[in-house]
Amino acid sequence: MTTEESGGLAQTAAVKLSDMGERTKQLGTAIQDPERQRRIILVIVCVALLLDNMLYMVIVPIVPDYLARLESESEQARVTGNSSTNSTQNENFDVQIGVLFASKAILQLIVNPLTGTFIDRVGYDIPLFIGLSIMFVSTCIFAFADNYATLFVARSLQGLGSAFADTSGIAMIADKFTEEAERSRALGIALAFISFGSLAAPPFGGVLYEFVGKRVPFFVLASICLADGILCMTVLKPFSNRTRENMPVGTPIYKLMIDPYIAVVAGALTTCNIPLAFLEPTIANWMEETMDSSQWEIGLTWLPAFFPHVLGVYITVKLAAQYPHLQWFYGALGMVIIGASSCIVPACKNFEQLIIPLCGICFGIALVDTALLPTLAFLVDVRHVSVYGSVYAIADISYCVAYALGPIVAGKIVHDLGFVQLNLGMGLANVLYAPALLLLRNVCLMKPSHSERNMLLEEGATGLYDTIRMEERQRKKHGYSSSGNCVPIDENGTFAGQSKSFSDEETSEPEYI
Repeated sequence: MTTEESGGLAQTAAVKLSDMGERTKQLGTAIQDPERQRRIILVIVCVALLLDNMLYMVIVPIVPDYLARLESESEQARVTGNSSTNSTQNENFDVQIGVLFASKAILQLIVNPLTGTFIDRVGYDIPLFIGLSIMFVSTCIFAFADNYATLFVARSLQGLGSAFADTSGIAMIADKFTEEAERSRALGIALAFISFGSLAAPPFGGVLYEFVGKRVPFFVLASICLADGILCMTVLKPFSNRTRENMPVGTPIYKLMIDPYIAVVAGALTTCNIPLAFLEPTIANWMEETMDSSQWEIGLTWLPAFFPHVLGVYITVKLAAQYPHLQWFYGALGMVIIGASSCIVPACKNFEQLIIPLCGICFGIALVDTALLPTLAFLVDVRHVSVYGSVYAIADISYCVAYALGPIVAGKIVHDLGFVQLNLGMGLANVLYAPALLLLRNVCLMKPSHSERNMLLEEGATGLYDTIRMEERQRKKHGYSSSGNCVPIDENGTFAGQSKSFSDEETSEPEYI
């Protein structure tokens, strides 16, 4: 009886192991499916962007209070000085907080030109994994930091990780989603995750810090980062021994910077994010002074703005699919909305009124970002080589300029000129910059150079666009369409019943942003 039971258990275990092996095999096959892989890559990138922006904003309710407690403890251990000394120490404390918040964007601003070039040379997967690894280390340091210097190192490390993860992630989305409509949709999803991370992180961090301590929020984020890194290793296999066939040589970043169209887009990205970057460090004090707002109102100031931001992304993606030649107009309209909303902020008298212009600012930013980020990829496709690391490093630099200046400059402007003048200046800057986007109105009519394309295809593909076209030409030579179905092909490489040649089809193919 015992022998029969043992045999039955062994047989059951063998069946379960066989089923497990079969499921693992099916999972591996599913992951290798190109469409599924694209979706998984989008998930990996979106989680990385979510983590980066949550880590960027989660310290807002935690670090100032934590450092103030450390400062008070050190003060109690020393003899209390006079009032002038205390006032000076308070000013120094505010400066330290501003420098700490800005250090991430400053280091990211410095490193981005190098990471953009690095991404162009090695691809997108290795830099993404490097960025996730650095962000994981940075988050762990935040959890255990017990002094200003350690927090500063953690914040700066986060900037280094962001320079790798953010740029390579956005560039990977642009590379994997080649059709303009699906590219806009994928980038819109990524922007929604960025928005959610930025706006949900302060209440998330504040609540956990209040009830379970400083370390728990960072442990949660570190765990998610670790899981995303493991998924990246499993799906992308960044360090596998494989040769990168048709590895394109990207356009140097300095050449992209002097491209007038890219420069206009970069300027718009910086200008539209200035109100958000400058209001985040200043609006809390203004609310306390003018509205006598409670701490929970200050903590929830930006959270309602998440919903109009997502709505703006959704509307822009839908409009771009229907009217792709009006991308410049969506961006210009967004900047006007941002400008008008910024001017309204100082006129608000209570928390409920303040929500309206803040929602307007985030809605306008969604229009600008969702319209112009795909435009950068399109400009690289038609004017340069289809490699996206450097161009999205420029976009990241544009954001970093605003967020590096915000914590340092905004407080000084409010102190010297006033909160009203700060908002009027930011609003005026956005409204005045909006007409500059008229330069992009004919971008949708641009075409790649036909002679250059032929030369590139004869020498081998040098970019994603060329690789796809070369594969289509090879299929047509063998009598197959791009969908894999056998279709009659004439001696000129055209489909039966089709009068124009492949070359004519390539040059007349509609390419809109």
